[in-house]
Amino acid sequence: MAQTEVGTRRMAVGIVADGAVKVVLAAVHLVAADPLGRLLGVPVWLLIVSGVVLLACGGTEIRYVHSRPMRTCLRLMVAYDSGWVVATLAAVLMASQGSSAGGEVWIGYQAIASLAFAALLASALRGAGRP
Repeated sequence: MAQTEVGTRRMAVGIVADGAVKVVLAAVHLVAADPLGRLLGVPVWLLIVSGVVLLACGGTEIRYVHSRPMRTCLRLMVAYDSGWVVATLAAVLMASQGSSAGGEVWIGYQAIASLAFAALLASALRGAGRP
């Protein structure tokens, strides 16, 4: 197997793993919305919205792993994950200072960024002439 094929296969595995993490996190949001909402100080509806969007985003990522430009997907993943780290740090900082908005920042980021990620991914697919 050529080196580029191995690299492409590893990238595909990473993309599927990233999508699977989103699907698992979505399941947690949906199944445990009430207790998780109380723990994080977040309305249940926000967890449900976030869970649905995460599920759609992760499913889209997994479904189209072999039918989209890897470079585009990797750039989008890095942007999403970098934002997730920043949102997590901001949420932890807010919570450590006694603010109740940390959970909303963290869950809200997941909902908004997942929606943007899925939209940009779909746009990249259309731009590449793919369904």
